[in-house]
Amino acid sequence: MAHEIITAPELAEPVGYAHAVAAAPGRLVHLGGQTALNADGEIVGEGLVEQLDQAAGNVVAALRAAGGVPEDIVSMQLFVTDVPAYRAQLPALGRVWRRHFGHNYPASGLFGVTRLFDDAAMIELMAVAVIAQERDA
Repeated sequence: MAHEIITAPELAEPVGYAHAVAAAPGRLVHLGGQTALNADGEIVGEGLVEQLDQAAGNVVAALRAAGGVPEDIVSMQLFVTDVPAYRAQLPALGRVWRRHFGHNYPASGLFGVTRLFDDAAMIELMAVAVIAQERDA
């Protein structure tokens, strides 16, 4: 693993995210925002869980194209158009997260936004990864 998860003992125990992540030397990769766009450029998924599934798969595809794996992600920002709906669906969203990213919980932030570039998009993910030097050869 190219990074170290840091938990501050004086803060509340993080669930589904990390307080801080220290990145080891490696290749720094910034992943552009990914929504639920399919290969045809259309938003897919009727609900937030389905859209997260597509968006997360898109993040992983972009990361793999750069030579990385989900465990290399050190930071993730989630932009959602309906924060109460996100909270209400946490168990299902967590299952989708773990299917794509495992139990890797990077330093994260969730932001409620009025809208995303595509009006049909309900969620967008942006991430930063550090790919280990031994895999970056």
